[in-house]
Amino acid sequence: MALFDLPLDQLREYRPQRVEPDDFDEFWHATLSDAAKHDLAPQFTPYDALLSGVHVHDVRFSGYGGERVAGWFLTPAAASGPLPCIVQFIGYGGGRGRPHEWLLWPAAGYAVLVVDSRGQGDGDTPDLPGGDTPQHTGLLTRGVLNPEQYYYRRLFTDAVRAVDAAATHPDVDADRIIVAGASQGGGIAQAVAGLHPRVRAALIDVPFLTHFRRASEITDAYPYQELAVFCATNRDRIEQVFDTLGYFDGVHLAARATAPALYSVALMDAVCPPSTVFAAYNHYAGPKEITVWPYNGHEGGATFQAPIQLRWLRSLLAG
Repeated sequence: MALFDLPLDQLREYRPQRVEPDDFDEFWHATLSDAAKHDLAPQFTPYDALLSGVHVHDVRFSGYGGERVAGWFLTPAAASGPLPCIVQFIGYGGGRGRPHEWLLWPAAGYAVLVVDSRGQGDGDTPDLPGGDTPQHTGLLTRGVLNPEQYYYRRLFTDAVRAVDAAATHPDVDADRIIVAGASQGGGIAQAVAGLHPRVRAALIDVPFLTHFRRASEITDAYPYQELAVFCATNRDRIEQVFDTLGYFDGVHLAARATAPALYSVALMDAVCPPSTVFAAYNHYAGPKEITVWPYNGHEGGATFQAPIQLRWLRSLLAG
């Protein structure tokens, strides 16, 4: 994929006007207050993942509507004392996977809570009460005509509650909880940074769920193409769609986030176009840095990004 979006010098200055719902803060306050009425009831059950260097727990806690959300919790076997904890969110269509996929953070001395994405991929968390079949695509438009019913209301609420669940574990330093993810996971981390005051730092890679309208207008790639197809089919409801998405747009959530953040962006990324990433980054309210990968697509920095994150976190948490 060649360069297709704005030049880098313009991206660094790209700060679109934010037009958010008048009751944005009230919506999220009510949503999270309703979730808090349910007992978090975190459960950490030892799990034999055949990994002698880490302790692994199967995790369950109450998310949106009191519905149980699954996760993995890993700590280095040799560690002692409360650890900084990475709360890790997953890309679109994926679930929590298997414990051996998440060894980077415990190898670096961190605890990690890997949070399932309800109704997605190979996860163990249904989206609807009573259970449903996980799906790989189509969730971007599930309930998109009503913010109360929209899928990401439930998923973002689960993610906020995951920070609370991590903080309950005795091996976690509740003052050093970091949210992290790429693509959809990056969009979720960005949202939680804007919604949860306990977040100490955020690692936000090539974030999805940001600057929805522009994304749907400039890329044919999925998942944003799901929005374009929905709007093409529902010609008379386009504004209703984007009114709903205003409550979930990463640009507005970034503007409420104050924890230090390390972003990454790829300039040939057709899945999450760079202007959508910079729109959120430039509105981010806290201290921030961004790593730019000029010749990469949605893979972004991939294995090159991890050492940058590790170094950045070491410096931040040592201060």
